[in-house]
Amino acid sequence: MELKEKLVSSFMAFEDTVDVHSSIHDIRTEAIKTFETEGFPTKKLENWKYTSLSSVLKHDYSVFPKNENALEFKDIKKYFIHEIDAYKIIFIDGKYSSHLSQTTHDGLDVCLMSAALTKPKYKVIIDNYFNKIASKDGLSSLNTAFSYEGAYINIPKNKVVDKPIQIIHFSTGNEAALMLQPRNLIVVNENAHVQIIERHQSLTDNPVLTNSVTEIFANKRAIVDYYKIQNDRQSASLIDNTYVNQKQESLAKVHTFSFGGKLTRNNLNFYQNGERIDSTMKGITIIGDKQHVDHNTLVHHIEPNCESHQDYKGIFDDNATGVFNGKVVVEKLAQKTNAFQANNNVLLSDKATINTKPQLEIFADDVKCSHGCTIGQLDESAMFYLRSRGIPEKEAKALLMFAFSNTVLDSVKIPELKNRVTKIIAKKLGVNLGFDL
Repeated sequence: MELKEKLVSSFMAFEDTVDVHSSIHDIRTEAIKTFETEGFPTKKLENWKYTSLSSVLKHDYSVFPKNENALEFKDIKKYFIHEIDAYKIIFIDGKYSSHLSQTTHDGLDVCLMSAALTKPKYKVIIDNYFNKIASKDGLSSLNTAFSYEGAYINIPKNKVVDKPIQIIHFSTGNEAALMLQPRNLIVVNENAHVQIIERHQSLTDNPVLTNSVTEIFANKRAIVDYYKIQNDRQSASLIDNTYVNQKQESLAKVHTFSFGGKLTRNNLNFYQNGERIDSTMKGITIIGDKQHVDHNTLVHHIEPNCESHQDYKGIFDDNATGVFNGKVVVEKLAQKTNAFQANNNVLLSDKATINTKPQLEIFADDVKCSHGCTIGQLDESAMFYLRSRGIPEKEAKALLMFAFSNTVLDSVKIPELKNRVTKIIAKKLGVNLGFDL
């Protein structure tokens, strides 16, 4: 049985296992119909022209894990940013782990999607926010149809969250192949501020396919800092669908660090609904072997006097493939828009590939918009300069690539996270540099 047929036939069994109110039942039913019609995306679609899912979909994935596997903190400590105090929402094979997590309802809600979908006290938030900005394409609809578990975060008005929130999904390898579909809902109300770190991590080489959907609502003057660490094993594939809806004077930043995994597809969509909004999307990709990373971004400028900044850096070695497909849409009413988009790439191998397509669609006449991409190799004159100062070739290359990535790292607001990413980059480059950026 093909995966699509298996998922559609599993839907009724899934609905029988969850207790949700009727509006979610109706949303789910409509979503599975959409997925049944749309199916998985193929390279015939313009947005998927350079990314094929055929090698990922061939496995016989378990949709509902049969066994539970408890993990000890000491065994997975290295995957946490453990140097900082943080709220933690931890899942093991798609199921919530209470003994590894630290949630709260003390002045804010950092808890589970399953609770929000089933308890009456959350009904107003669910009715107003759930599935309101997620796309109705095949993959997001598939996630909506099976949405039950994930992170639910609701930050009340004027609340500055005292510590970051870490969301980590572990897969243990109990199943020969596993498909996970986490669903996150994050509502940050007026004048509130939150920092969130997200990670998906396999613990074995068994194939894992994660189809994740995150909806983020940044209300008036809210500040959201969101960090995605993608450094999984090369048997794991991730399709990450993130949707951000911003209101007046809000600030939302999403940093994406893509280092691991077999295939990673990041669909990142910002919708600006108000004036004086600032949206930032930054990313670093360093991959080799036959890894594939695809960044598909959208910033939709709807009202005037707003800004958006995109800065994606890619370093590709061996037979790796990168894709950047970034679109900025400026509506006719969105005058005084300032939009910047850049994608810069370094190819370290003759067999590495990058497909990049920055796009602007501008319907306003008083804007400041720019976009561009570069593809090249390391600067030979800079290499010569460093080598002439006694720096070995390997370290010289690493220094140049660190400098290349530094514009993205500079805007990371959590020092411990910045140090962790710096160490991951150094490891990817095969060097041990005696300094932190």
